[in-house]
Parts: sequence; structure tokens; C-alpha cells
Amino acid sequence: MQYLLLIYENEQRWNQGYMDAEMAEYNAFGKEFATAIKGGNALQPTSTATTVRVRDGKLLTTDGPFAETKEQLGGFYLVEANDQKQAEAMAAKIPGARFGSIEVRPIMKFS
Repeated sequence: MQYLLLIYENEQRWNQGYMDAEMAEYNAFGKEFATAIKGGNALQPTSTATTVRVRDGKLLTTDGPFAETKEQLGGFYLVEANDQKQAEAMAAKIPGARFGSIEVRPIMKFS
């Protein structure tokens, strides 16, 4: 089954830049779970985002994410895991889990 591991951290921390050691941890995570990882990326800061809505047939856009929070979505991994517990164990090894949180969400399949 596939799971999306959503990485949330305080965006201000990212503005300070990642230290080489932390990036090495992300690279090690990628190597450890290379066969399970089906995709993933880091995201640009929320200041580059727009939120899109359509109301009464009209396109409405606003700057930034929909809600202000202490932690922002900064990246994700799409992984293959046997079950939720295995996906949670992978999520616990993401370096960002030490500074923020990782949301583990099963992917819904449509046939």
C-alpha cells in the first residue's frame, strides 16, 4: 500500500538553511528506503504559494497557504509500505520529525 509522508516544520528554520549534516541525514534516509520511496520533493516557501478556489464559476486566488500555522508543509515522500505501522516507522526516521511533525496518510486507490 502507498502512503504519503508529509513533512511539517517551522518555515523560519528553513530560512536559516539546512546544515550539511542534516542534508546528509536526508540522503541517508533516501538510501535506506530507496526501494520503498516512489517519489518525493522539498517545497518552496509558503511565500511562493497561492491558494485557488472557484466560487460561482469565478477563479479566486490568494497568496500563500489557506491557513496560518506554526508548522508549514515543507516536503513529502510517497512510499510503499506493508501497513500503517511500517509507514510510521519510516516517518520516524525522517530528520524533520525531530523538529516538526510527519503526517502519515494512506493513498486512496480508485479502480
